Amino acid sequence: MHAIRKLRESGHATVADYEKLLAPNVVFHSPVLIRTAEGRAVVAKIFATSTTLREGAYTGEWKLDDRRTLLRWKGKIQGHELESFDLIEENDEGFIVDRTLAFRPMPAARLFRDAMRAAMGSSIPDDFWEYSD
Repeated sequence: MHAIRKLRESGHATVADYEKLLAPNVVFHSPVLIRTAEGRAVVAKIFATSTTLREGAYTGEWKLDDRRTLLRWKGKIQGHELESFDLIEENDEGFIVDRTLAFRPMPAARLFRDAMRAAMGSSIPDDFWEYSD
């Protein structure tokens, strides 16, 4: 079982727990953000916050090669069904260097985005959420 999955399913994932899995220069690509999030501290906070806003479980895990894993997750956000695909890449030391998510359906992804923005507060600047004019 992938470490991200194990941690999320433990029900007690903290920012510090996620930091232990991430490379210092980790990048995170998410459809709820308009830019890539970078760095262990910010990405760990995003991951830990995410687990508190939605409920569900991983329904599939596929090891693609020695560095990449694909996860499928199904659950709910505010009572609405939400699914994700998650591609995780690790470095030679086993730390996560890249994580890319895809969510569906869009209305539920929008609910998740709004909940994340409210929960993250000023931890992520406005220009990660909105395009500037």
